[in-house]
Amino acid sequence: MKPLQVGIISAGKIAQDAHMPWYDNDPRTQLRAVSSRTAETAQRAADKFGIAHVYTSAEEMLAKENLDVVSVCSPNALHADHVIRALQAGCHVLCEKPPAMNEAEALRMEQAAKEAGKHLLYGFHFRHRCETTVLKRAIDAGELGEIYHMNVQAMRRRGIPGWGVFTDKNLQGGGPLIDVGVHMLDLAINLSGFPEPVEASAVTHQRLGKKPGVGLFGEWDPHTFSVEDLASGMIRFENGASLVLETSYAANIETDEHLNVSLLGDKGGADFHPFALYKEEYGALFDRIPRFIEQTGPDDPYQAQITHFLNVIDGKSKPIIQPHEGRYIQKILDALYESAEKNRAVTC
Repeated sequence: MKPLQVGIISAGKIAQDAHMPWYDNDPRTQLRAVSSRTAETAQRAADKFGIAHVYTSAEEMLAKENLDVVSVCSPNALHADHVIRALQAGCHVLCEKPPAMNEAEALRMEQAAKEAGKHLLYGFHFRHRCETTVLKRAIDAGELGEIYHMNVQAMRRRGIPGWGVFTDKNLQGGGPLIDVGVHMLDLAINLSGFPEPVEASAVTHQRLGKKPGVGLFGEWDPHTFSVEDLASGMIRFENGASLVLETSYAANIETDEHLNVSLLGDKGGADFHPFALYKEEYGALFDRIPRFIEQTGPDDPYQAQITHFLNVIDGKSKPIIQPHEGRYIQKILDALYESAEKNRAVTC
């Protein structure tokens, strides 16, 4: 059986570290083409993974190559255009998170996938973690009861990316909220069953990114830093639940990076990392900490993501990420950024 022909749009760090290795490792796929706005970047990736065809335009690549699968790893501002073009070219698409720059773009992408009859998945790779699987089973079994509050944290001490365009608001749409916070936000919302948001209130700060400093994720240019370096916010939901979020690229905290979702239910609570369940039983308070969690798929969440994507295309699995879920997350991001800009609560 002929392997699926894969094209990669944008050849930066996320493409070379999280997409190309796992397509290259899977016998069902062949890396056929790569495009990047910079010819040297595309050629380096092609040389590294033995890719035959190199382009400086995604449009040209999609027009000239007969591709089955495309990974979109370009800056957020280009996601919608690249995804829609790939879908219209007859390709299944895996798009890096976040879906796009706003909900309207995410809706266009969702509609394009439906019209093309192709799969569109987003790179929320924390959904593929074994802890997520176990926690979802516990929630489905009623261990937490009704989830009425969520704490979401994606905090870095000095984790401003020193590569790519992560500090360029025009190309990324924002900073840690849309980049790292979105992972934990998606995880919390997915685990709690996608309650309908009704109101958002948020504040963003730009306190450390505009100054020179120690870079644990490489050196950045403070003169061109145009995104927030910390965001905090709260979401109220139609069912009465609430969510509080904190996320930073740079903050004066103890740990280099802290990623966690805490779920509070009326029968129990849970932390994602480090994983634990909290219960009241038999007149006592218990902490349930697993000694072992079974790994049912690839250990690397990016490999698990690519494997799942290909299993969906093969008809072996149902997608655990739907286009409308990406649009839902984008809707919350829009509301948080709007609230911060207007300095007041806004309707979602």
